[in-house]
Amino acid sequence: MGGFFGVASKTNCTLELFYGVDYHSHLGTRRGGMATYGEDGFQRAIHNIENSPFRTKFDKDVEELKGNLGIGCISDYEPQPLLIQSHLGSFAITTVGKINNMDELLEKVYENGHTHFQEMSGGQINATELIASLICKADTIVDGIRYVQKLVDGSMTILLMTPQGLYAARDRFGRTPLVIGKKEDAFCVSFENFAYINLGYSDYKELGPAEIVFITPDSVETVSPAGEEMKICSFLWVYYGYPTSSYEGVNVEEMRYKCGSMLAKRDGDSVSPDVVAGVPDSGIAHAIGYANESGIPYARPFIKYTPTWPRSFMPTNQSQRNLIAKMKLIPVQALIEDKKLLLIDDSIVRGTQLRETTEFLYQSGAKEVHVRPACPPLLFGCKYLNFSRSKSELDLITRRIIAEREEEVTPEILAEYADPCSKRYEEMVEEVRRRQNFTTLRYHRLDDMIESIGLPACKLCTYCFDGKE
Repeated sequence: MGGFFGVASKTNCTLELFYGVDYHSHLGTRRGGMATYGEDGFQRAIHNIENSPFRTKFDKDVEELKGNLGIGCISDYEPQPLLIQSHLGSFAITTVGKINNMDELLEKVYENGHTHFQEMSGGQINATELIASLICKADTIVDGIRYVQKLVDGSMTILLMTPQGLYAARDRFGRTPLVIGKKEDAFCVSFENFAYINLGYSDYKELGPAEIVFITPDSVETVSPAGEEMKICSFLWVYYGYPTSSYEGVNVEEMRYKCGSMLAKRDGDSVSPDVVAGVPDSGIAHAIGYANESGIPYARPFIKYTPTWPRSFMPTNQSQRNLIAKMKLIPVQALIEDKKLLLIDDSIVRGTQLRETTEFLYQSGAKEVHVRPACPPLLFGCKYLNFSRSKSELDLITRRIIAEREEEVTPEILAEYADPCSKRYEEMVEEVRRRQNFTTLRYHRLDDMIESIGLPACKLCTYCFDGKE
């Protein structure tokens, strides 16, 4: 998906920028970048982080980049930040989002005289470069950002640096978060609100949907007000968000405890495992919540080996990702043999990794493996964030099963499969359980998940679960 961090300070900000960006490493796996502005003008560094973490790649750049203004990012796809020269002046820009109408927007740019873009590997256009070109079609940067917010089908959160300060713009419907931190002589802007706490900043402002602010070392000015409608991604709490993060005032770790608690309440006395375990790391908090509610002991029957396999650098090739995911999890034989385990993972997407995890638990002597995903069945590919590398909805185990069961997959039929009270839903879940070789399978219900978050349903995006935009 990606994340970014920016600083406007009265002193050199490079070290704070470095650590602030690094705290977003859980959000992206491919590129990292930093750009600063100071006495020597704009400076920039971009590195590939697929095989080593952000910190090791940017150690030397911290000494070379100087400036009191800076922006940086972790990206799953495009190299960024980009440096742009235009009729609006020079600026650096980085984005987080997803553009569904890329071809339409390219045509709009080409027909007005733009002649070319730099092509990335695979023939793709850098989405951030496209956003920059659209911004430059307007008479001011603020008007240009508003123009982008109006045109983009998908989501787009923007951080832009000029010699005078930083422009930060949250997605039109607030699908991703954006927060401001403050300390003496400096402000920062961050995707994750925990990223600035250890740097001495305190919470100052959470931007509303579509809100645009201009940030200098002295002030934060709203230059375009927030909109009314919000659809923040519910999957941020279930999986993507770091445990110490909060979005719209709701802490990620606390939400996951509530999620696990509600899973336990739904189970009641229907299962009697010896221990509850979470797939590290994304299922651990949910499992703790389940154990606390049920009274069943929490245990760690397998451990993630993180010294050389951290989350922040996973290969983009899916088969390699599956192999590394398997290598990272090491079973604890003494805690598995002759035990009935209840296992919680954040979600089931393709099903490959969780099936292999279940198999090695059986091979290590487990008697039963009950599985409780911390979200409802994923039925739709995400239209708004690059949270999955799936190229087709048929990569989802649920959609493969539905396609095999139905002659024609209509929206009405999909609505039945999303309804946890329907026969189609029950049969789909049973087929997933059978193929994955789980002893039992119960997904988190959508209404329970929304209650776990605690925000009104109308403010949450749940498209991947129910197809509702």
